Amino acid sequence: MGSQWEDKSKPHLNIVFVGHVDHGKSTTVGRLLLDSGHIEAHVIEKNEKLAAEAGKAGFGLA
Repeated sequence: MGSQWEDKSKPHLNIVFVGHVDHGKSTTVGRLLLDSGHIEAHVIEKNEKLAAEAGKAGFGLA
């Protein structure tokens, strides 16, 4: 059974995230993609490791 995200008959939805620098826009989008199944957890884990190595701990979802 396919998910609701695979149903191509549903209308397209554009979403815009607006906010100041470092207020969580990219992190919010990352969380939405992870929770909706569009990104696998191991990808986020890899990004969190890379972010920590770059001195940006907490930016793994961004």
